Amino acid sequence: MNKELIISANDSGVRVALTEDKQLVELHTEKFGNKFSVGDIFLGRVKKIMQGLNAAFVDLGDSEQDGFMHYLDLGPSYQSCSKYMRQSMNGNASMRTLSPFKIEPALPKEGNVGSVLSVGNYLLVQVSKEPISTKGPKLTGNISLAGHFVVLTPFENGVSISQKIKSKEERARLKRLVQSIKPENFGVIVRTNAESKTVAELDADIRDLMAKWARMTDKLKRANTPQKLVSELSAASSALREVLSDDFNTVYVDNEEVYNEVRSYVRSIAPDKESIVRFYKLQTPIFDQFGITRDIRRAFGKIVTIRSGVYLYVEHTEAMHVIDVNSGNHVKSGNGQEDTALQVNIESAIEIARQLRLRDIGGIIIVDFVDMQRPENRKKLYEVMCEEMKKDKTRHTILPLSKFGLMQITRQRLRPAVEMDVQEKCPLCDGTGKIKSSLVVVDEIEADIKYHVGQNISKRIVIYAHPFVQAFLTKGLPSERMRWMRRYKRWIVVKADSHLSLLDYRFEEKNEAPKSK
Repeated sequence: MNKELIISANDSGVRVALTEDKQLVELHTEKFGNKFSVGDIFLGRVKKIMQGLNAAFVDLGDSEQDGFMHYLDLGPSYQSCSKYMRQSMNGNASMRTLSPFKIEPALPKEGNVGSVLSVGNYLLVQVSKEPISTKGPKLTGNISLAGHFVVLTPFENGVSISQKIKSKEERARLKRLVQSIKPENFGVIVRTNAESKTVAELDADIRDLMAKWARMTDKLKRANTPQKLVSELSAASSALREVLSDDFNTVYVDNEEVYNEVRSYVRSIAPDKESIVRFYKLQTPIFDQFGITRDIRRAFGKIVTIRSGVYLYVEHTEAMHVIDVNSGNHVKSGNGQEDTALQVNIESAIEIARQLRLRDIGGIIIVDFVDMQRPENRKKLYEVMCEEMKKDKTRHTILPLSKFGLMQITRQRLRPAVEMDVQEKCPLCDGTGKIKSSLVVVDEIEADIKYHVGQNISKRIVIYAHPFVQAFLTKGLPSERMRWMRRYKRWIVVKADSHLSLLDYRFEEKNEAPKSK
């Protein structure tokens, strides 16, 4: 699989697009000045105890939003973490390694937050969910430091291996290696990226994380007010940490400062991969050059069209996301309605799995597929969805189709869903209404051509479109019209009609082939 990362940075922030075989599958955005990111570690102060919720609101410093922390989020290591914080603030330098540290008993799972915390108490917390809508960030006391190959969990001593590493021999090898280099009083979670890595590579990753822990300890020594102690990586480096693997081909960056940052990060975790990071110098915007802008406009609207003519209707409510599958102009299979429904649903399932990653949709998702009667077809659709969702690293659960043809999916929500405004001002009404992006009209015309070809309606297809669209389809070598003729083996004519609006078009069909002159 050809994987590429396209990074665009400007004065407002950074956008990171991940493509697989030239298709956009993930989009990460980070605005400069963002105060909370998943993984950030804060020295917080208890602002309010909510006995009814068994939770506390935590002041995190220079922010209008307070963090929310339930008693269960304090974590079993809360007593040890609190002890470490106090000793670090008192200047105990040995806390930089935890080697002489005595781990305290685990906090009981059942308890009252008021018996553990009081208003004004300081505590060490980590952001587990970014602010969503009016809700502030959700916090946890289970501090962890994530690297490319491992995750360090202080105040523990165990070693666990990612479930995605299936080989028993490899799991045993990694566990043996990590136990030999593991810092005292730190647990280690070995990530999937660590498969087949050497002890030197694992040790370098652990050393980097221990250096970050030491810097946090030094900041605690000087801290006397709520503040951020550890910042998560930038969007670019964070995306690299999660997706960089041996099958990654290229990283393109259009900003020199971000390019140097990304190159330095890749050099630190995979020196042999440094050459894949390339600085983009062309005048054309990088997202336009690689077709990302077009993919965004096509994929982020309420209606998502699939090339076969199938389309999805995506609606976001306060409680959940709802996706409706429509067969549209899909060419019916010759084996009956049931087989056609299965084909439509499978194509939709593949696109839905991509949409969940692309939009970073979390929470509850309900999918209304086209009704199918045969149990074996319903089972096959469920298996296809599960297989496609394996590409998604975010934790998720998929339930089989209900008797109403609905599939329920839950996907971990750590940050707000990615939203893009894919509408533009109507050039004919000067902004009094909104229409779909003009980039989509060409795809819609091609979908209709494919439908006509599938139905074998005519050997010659005549399309009437606005003069601007007609020029776009017929100019250049090869033109879009010529590509369609080669692809669908039909004679296609595109004529200008100034009476049509910019995004309107119509078909005229004739059952005779063109005569040669």
